[in-house]
Amino acid sequence: MTVLSDIQIREQIEIEPFSNLARRAGRVSWGVSSYGYDVRVGTSFKIFTNATSGGATIVDPKKFDDELFVTIDTDETQRDHVVIPPNSFALAETVEWFSIPRDILAICVGKSTYARCGLIVNVTPLEPEWRGRVTLEISNTTPLPAKVYANEGIAQLIFLKANAVCETSYADKGGKYQDQEGLTLPMVDRE
Repeated sequence: MTVLSDIQIREQIEIEPFSNLARRAGRVSWGVSSYGYDVRVGTSFKIFTNATSGGATIVDPKKFDDELFVTIDTDETQRDHVVIPPNSFALAETVEWFSIPRDILAICVGKSTYARCGLIVNVTPLEPEWRGRVTLEISNTTPLPAKVYANEGIAQLIFLKANAVCETSYADKGGKYQDQEGLTLPMVDRE
């Protein structure tokens, strides 16, 4: 596998909207970089809270309870940020929509600006032929509340090009998160 350069990313990865990396005074950067693409976090956040559970609920990926989240849209609140409580997390989605080619895998890492504040961004790899907006998990590992700024950079995708096309892509498998729009909570296939 090889890492795609900025020119190869422009030519081979469908990203909408696509931005060049530029310094933006007072903002966390986003856009194509030397060997990756810095994504922006959108305006809708689901912030984890155990206030509604009374301490009796268990987080279960097979029976996920949407009541464990408070939904905040920064457009509706007319704020440029959300606050993630101490030792908690939020789900969000990227501003950008991606279409990953059959011979490319994308890996996501958090931006150092947030990492240096104790915020960690987690995303599973974007498999070959995956499409959609990326659901982000943003963890606040600190004992203090932490701000995350909407419509600004949050993480970097690194694109790896395989030496051969994969035998079975995410689209071939009928992946359950294919073409996701909006924040997508965990789900398990039911038969």
